[in-house]
Amino acid sequence: MARVSGRSCIVTGAAQGIGRAIGEALLDEGADVCFADINGGKVAEVAQANRERAQRAGGQVTHARVDVTSREQVRAMIVHAVDMFGKLDVKFNNAGVNKPMNFLDVTEENWRFITDVNGLGCLIGMQEAAQQFIRQGTPGKIINTASIASRQGFGNVAPYCASKWGVVSLTQSGARDLAQHDITVTGFAPGVVATEMWEQVDQDLMAIGAAERPGQAMEEFSAEILKGRVATPADITGTTTFLASKDSDYMTGQIVMIDGGMTLV
Repeated sequence: MARVSGRSCIVTGAAQGIGRAIGEALLDEGADVCFADINGGKVAEVAQANRERAQRAGGQVTHARVDVTSREQVRAMIVHAVDMFGKLDVKFNNAGVNKPMNFLDVTEENWRFITDVNGLGCLIGMQEAAQQFIRQGTPGKIINTASIASRQGFGNVAPYCASKWGVVSLTQSGARDLAQHDITVTGFAPGVVATEMWEQVDQDLMAIGAAERPGQAMEEFSAEILKGRVATPADITGTTTFLASKDSDYMTGQIVMIDGGMTLV
């Protein structure tokens, strides 16, 4: 299959974890992919490691360093991708952060750090991608990364939950406003996924006394997964490639849950 052959895609937060897996899956099905991340050195290594993968499938690969809270940097990233690939077809707003704090200990600094990246960064990414699609006069797809935390609140990650609820609202608002330009806006909501980000969250939860030993938090969060195991990034990419493909052209304003059955809503 080559569901996204010839499509030009940008994936933020692509130096590791889900973002990297999204980009690699797109390459496997013929897309041109710009891997973007605030960690410029690491994302450059990821792009370099995927050059043969891109060549095998007939696509191209590049990278960009980007702080998604900077409109200027987001614009520069899009210009770079368009210069490399000739156009933009799909924009994944995947970059995200978390820093657990117990509810009564959440600070303004913690709130702003998380909501700026996860919320404002998503908004800027949506706006700038939409402007590029409009300039091109072509349809476009915007795909946002939400979370199971967009469906229920958790006591020690309140700003993260709020930011991901915000991603759902932005997805719906963008879908309504951008439909007139033939731009669709969708998203997906992972559950517990074994990534580098979760490893850091695991350490942070121990630091605030929410867990006593490594791995305890993941065990407790995932105890009710109907599929009986935590996800890997590869469990997510079948859906993300579908959302980037023509197969999902009649979808907009929707968030697809990919959590193994953690939340049934």
